[in-house]
Amino acid sequence: SGVGPTELPQTVAAFHSLVGLAAMAGAAGEYLGNSGDLMVGTLSSIYLATFIGGVTFAGSLVAFGKLAGMMDAAPLQLRGRDQLNLAMLGACALGMGAFLSPEISASMTAMDPETVRLASLGMVGAVSSILGYHLTASIGGADMPVVITVLNSYSGWALVAEGFLLNNPLLAQVGALIGFSGAILTWIMCEAMGRNIVSVILGGAGTEIVQKSGEAVEMEGEVTVASVDAVTEALLEAKNIIITPGYGLAVAQAQFAVADIAKNLKAMGKNVRFAIHPVAGRMPGQLNVLLAEAGVPYDMVFEMEEINDDFDDVDVTLVIGASDTVSSAAEDDPNCSIYGMPVLRVWKSGQVFVLKRSIGNTGYAGMMNPILFKDNTDVCLGDAKDTCEALRTAVMEAKK
Repeated sequence: SGVGPTELPQTVAAFHSLVGLAAMAGAAGEYLGNSGDLMVGTLSSIYLATFIGGVTFAGSLVAFGKLAGMMDAAPLQLRGRDQLNLAMLGACALGMGAFLSPEISASMTAMDPETVRLASLGMVGAVSSILGYHLTASIGGADMPVVITVLNSYSGWALVAEGFLLNNPLLAQVGALIGFSGAILTWIMCEAMGRNIVSVILGGAGTEIVQKSGEAVEMEGEVTVASVDAVTEALLEAKNIIITPGYGLAVAQAQFAVADIAKNLKAMGKNVRFAIHPVAGRMPGQLNVLLAEAGVPYDMVFEMEEINDDFDDVDVTLVIGASDTVSSAAEDDPNCSIYGMPVLRVWKSGQVFVLKRSIGNTGYAGMMNPILFKDNTDVCLGDAKDTCEALRTAVMEAKK
């Protein structure tokens, strides 16, 4: 109950790590408590539970670190990244062969079959953990929402393996439900973000490792700052308004003030809508939940694919705490880490107001949002909650 909405993504990652650790511990306990009396099917479940558990455990810890700001959001770019991953997968596959048929390995080494099995199980636990760390660390922070859904799926498959080795059908069924739902959500998220699902699962496999040139991206134009009064005046004069919330709104807990602004403007006869990016808020559906909590009617909330073509006809767009999800660099800058990701084209509106705590704040892309330098964009600096409450007061006074 002490976890706020903004801490939910990293909290989910932390719980996934516990599921992975429990799968590894359960598999080890089952083997050590029944060694010598286990069938091939049970041995396979033990090995797979250890492998999936190790990947889930270490990968979830990395995701937690990146989401909580304890680790650099930039992807780890080791040379030979794909080959390293394949080598670890190969080692785990060979280890499974040795675990299931220790006599073959024992005949080639000085170890007895039982020692071979213990060594194989310990090896897969260590290697799978390193693999999980490397796979997740190789994904940039902007793609962490997708990684969370992948890890959610992995935790489900770890439960499936646990269900088989414990002969518990209910545990296997629940794990399968979690695994398949996580996989489906991963597919949906990858489609929404323009990412290759195989590349995400395999730690960026097949993508080029970008070497930093050390040259900053040159932005043309200047950032212009607007006051709360200027934003209020533009909202009152506009007929067609779109509000685009992001992670900053969740951090500031400004959803109630924003909901009141939207309701009052709508009462004045204006067309007010909310545009939600699929990964806004770092977790699928997080902004939808916050707006629902604030009492925003469902018919005012639109997904990106439903509203993205309407920005050309919008008078004013109010961007609150969003950066990467509204960045024109995703379409214009091939060197940007989020290039190719579908974004809300807010810059096509007649006037754009971006509510930010400071101009220097960047999203997971690690670069300034180019829309801040466009002629039709003004920045309103300050805490999102304070600014939205001031806007609410000004709009309500104008309504009287």
